[in-house]
Parts: sequence; C-alpha cells; structure tokens
Amino acid sequence: MCGRFTLTSSGRRLQQRFALAAAPADPPPRYNIAPSQPVLVIPNRPTRRLRPARWGLIPHFADDPRVGHRHINARAETLATRPAFRAAFARQRCLIPSDGFYEWRRGARAREPFHIRPRDGEPLAFAGLWDVWRPASGEPIASCTIITTGANPLLAPIHDRMPVILPPDAWDTWLDPAACDPFALRPLLVPCPDDWLEAYPVSSLVNAPAHEDPACIAPLPAGEAEAVGNTD
Repeated sequence: MCGRFTLTSSGRRLQQRFALAAAPADPPPRYNIAPSQPVLVIPNRPTRRLRPARWGLIPHFADDPRVGHRHINARAETLATRPAFRAAFARQRCLIPSDGFYEWRRGARAREPFHIRPRDGEPLAFAGLWDVWRPASGEPIASCTIITTGANPLLAPIHDRMPVILPPDAWDTWLDPAACDPFALRPLLVPCPDDWLEAYPVSSLVNAPAHEDPACIAPLPAGEAEAVGNTD
C-alpha cells in the first residue's frame, strides 16, 4: 500500500519535470502527507496542469463522502472490475507527483518506518485515479487514489505492496483522454525497477500526521536500524 508520502519540490521544478502548461505557485513543502489531506494531481485533461484533490477517492455515485477513507489506494489487479474504480480507470486517470513515500516494516516489537525516495532526486509520478463528487448542496469535492502493485525486490523486505511509479515515457499514454482500453493500460501498472529507488529507516515521528517537518525524512543514526538498499 501507500499510506504516506512527501512533496517538497518547487513549482518550477514540477513544471519542468512534468511539462506543465505553466509553473504553479510553489506548494508548501510536505513531509508527511496523510490520507484525507489535500494533494496535487495532474489529471488527464488536454492541458497539463496541477490541480488540488483530496486523498481518498470518492466515486461520483457515492452516497457519503466518507467512503473516500477506504479508497486511498486502488489495487492495480482489480481496477477494471471494482465499481469504485472501474469508470475512473477508463476515463479519469492522473499522475500524483511525489518526492518519496513511507512504508512500515513489521518488526519484533513495533512497525519500523522507512522513507523510500528516487535515487536520481527527480520527482516521482504515482499512477492515480481522480473523480469529482457533487453533493446536493455545497461545493464539489475532487478526490484521488494512488494505484498500488506488488513490491519490487527492494521493497519486498519492508512491505508486499508499493505505489505504481510510471516512467516518463508512459505519462502521455496514461494521461491521454482518448485511452479508454483497460487492457492497453494494464501493462503500465507494474513495479518499477529496483535501481530507481533507495530506502532507509526514519524516526517514528512520521507515525503521527501532526509531525510535518524535515525531521520526518531524516535517516536514523547508524546502528539504530538496518537500511534497505544503498543510500549513497
């Protein structure tokens, strides 16, 4: 799964990385983004722009927006069959920019948090879905979910799932509004190569969403936990 992630890149960097139509205002650095909080997505619209959305997909047909709490992740294997995700998979896909994400390894006494980040330092593109829920009264709610797949060998010792991280040469296909065939899109939803990422243990501060500062991504001192992969 993917239950927390980070985004600290500037608006200019995001524009350059994702070929956005315009540079957005610099978003505030986020070191511990949690479900139900606002995130930034790039929906499959003709013009590529960053848009705000709530993390936790609320299908347009939902009776209650609280259903979004159960839809922070969507399994790649069942997107085409689950009612909550089927229509969005066909027509409402997005990229979700991130500078890294967290996962927890089950230890002998407690769950141990790890930060997973790109080796090359470039923002990652999570594969996501978006939708808009329109209440009988009040403002519409745009929301999203992060698609997950089985873990690659680097992440497998930590958790059995990971977010789908799309390579740049897949972005146009994923964001093409005319691409509606799930059988053509499904091959994109696979684990990324090991050498894209590095993982290292971090403080349990990240366990609480209230902690939102650089200390969340600071590596634990040597000897306190065993890192997974190389952090050089």
